[in-house]
Amino acid sequence: MNRIKKILSRKIVWFLIILFAFIYFNNCAFLAKHRTGKPLLLAHRGLAQTFNMEGITNETNTAQRINKPEYPYLENTIPSMEAAFQYGADIVELDIQLTKDGQFAVFHDWTLEYRTNGKGVIKDYTMSELKQFDVGYNYTADDGKTFPFRGKGVGLMPSLDDVLNYFPEESLLIHIKSDDPQDGEQLAQYLSKLKRLNQLTVYGGDKPIAVFHKRLPGVRAMSAATLKKGLLSYMAIGWTGYIPSSCKNTEFHIPLKYAPILWGWPNRFLNRMESVNTRIIVVGGEGEFSEGFDTVEDIRNLPSGYTGGIWTNRIDRIAPLYNN
Repeated sequence: MNRIKKILSRKIVWFLIILFAFIYFNNCAFLAKHRTGKPLLLAHRGLAQTFNMEGITNETNTAQRINKPEYPYLENTIPSMEAAFQYGADIVELDIQLTKDGQFAVFHDWTLEYRTNGKGVIKDYTMSELKQFDVGYNYTADDGKTFPFRGKGVGLMPSLDDVLNYFPEESLLIHIKSDDPQDGEQLAQYLSKLKRLNQLTVYGGDKPIAVFHKRLPGVRAMSAATLKKGLLSYMAIGWTGYIPSSCKNTEFHIPLKYAPILWGWPNRFLNRMESVNTRIIVVGGEGEFSEGFDTVEDIRNLPSGYTGGIWTNRIDRIAPLYNN
């Protein structure tokens, strides 16, 4: 009986040794296929005014706490997107909301008061009415003593139509700023008429993205729910090299602090995701308040030779590091 136990014990030990060896060599970095080239640079809201992130919440009026302006661009406007692409952005992110007349306005906040001279919410106005507002009206870097962009943002709120027409070949990340399934339905209907779907990615609330993905399954789409499902599935079985279906044809925004726990990070993981048409973007902080890689010091925290996507609020600082 003791001999049988010893034999079983040895078999278990050898099984575990083989299993751990398989996991290690199947996910270690030095055996991964070598990757070349520079990272994919994603400019958040174009080239926008930055602000102090300390103590920020979902209710914070970020236009009232901007840093001292270094350039004239305002977020989610065509000039800011054009500047971002000129600096070297590969993708520009923009926010959309449905208007009273069924168009998509490119604007971030739920309330117009935070940034503009308007009142109420986007859905209370037609697109032509929204274009009359000054999107730079309430920006201040000195607690309201001065408003450096007041009067300079009249007519700068674009529609999604305006953006797509102005940038017919560029890649865009479209953010649905709601959790209304109808928004996903309408965006899917709108985009289904276009011939450039491979250049577009959509993310937003769980409900609109679920509807959007059902209507246009060929377009990359992401929500908190798809991100969680995909990464948990990958953590459960990705060590085998098998890629779960929830990881395919989507986009993952991953805080860098958590990325090292992913099987095969960085190169093997990136190769696996790339093979199933999934784009990886690393973000700063906890991934909740759009923190990006905005300084040289931030970039130094990335793995050596990293070639995945990078979320940045300062494409003017980051793109030259790679373009040079």
